[in-house]
Amino acid sequence: MGRDSLETGFYMRIRSCAISDVGRKRQKNEDSYLINDELNLFIVADGMGGHAGGEYASRIAITTIEEMFRSTQGNTKLEGDHVLRNSIQDAGAKIVAKAEEDKALRGMGTTVIALHIDGKRAVLGHVGDSRGYLYRDGILEQLTEDHSLVNEQVKSGLITQEEAKTHQFKNIITRSVGVTPEVEVDLVNKKLKAGDAYLLCSDGLSNLVDAKEMEKELREREPLLAAKTMVDLANKRGGDDNITLVLVEVLEA
Repeated sequence: MGRDSLETGFYMRIRSCAISDVGRKRQKNEDSYLINDELNLFIVADGMGGHAGGEYASRIAITTIEEMFRSTQGNTKLEGDHVLRNSIQDAGAKIVAKAEEDKALRGMGTTVIALHIDGKRAVLGHVGDSRGYLYRDGILEQLTEDHSLVNEQVKSGLITQEEAKTHQFKNIITRSVGVTPEVEVDLVNKKLKAGDAYLLCSDGLSNLVDAKEMEKELREREPLLAAKTMVDLANKRGGDDNITLVLVEVLEA
């Protein structure tokens, strides 16, 4: 999927695309994503909880964040990072409330990586181990830090980055949306620059395709083809999880 967006008042042009693939091992896709060019809002959410829980949680997160941005659109008193943090926290509260209503959904939750572009800057809100990257001037930089057990161990010097890739507990996350009523949201701000590309993805991609490989694809291929090649590569390496990515290019800013 590819889309173009034009903001007026200030001049900005962006182009976005998304791919979501069930992978090779899962029966259904519990990832959800959003491309809303009207709001300049882009999200990837990786649900968890089994049965219908994961899919339900990721969908609640997407719709709740989108609804809050829509309801605050045009309110110049509210900063994008404030809305982003509040909307993700509100999504967590809604997921918890729904799980309390339906025992079959107990324990469901989701990661969230959300990007909002306001014409001068990009703001990312992040919970979990889905990631946000910035591709600028030929270099891919990871902007988010995984909220995961293995990342805590890497930071503590207990294991290396290489060991983390194959660690038996690599899928255990330490922070998620919806498992508890309140959640801490990490925020990242970046000044927009023409030629930038923001890549949001679930761990179904980042666990199997490393940053250098993503960088190479973005450097050598047209963005939609690069996105497709990354997903194909993850599937060739086993596709052991759902694979979702959203790619947002800043053509003019």
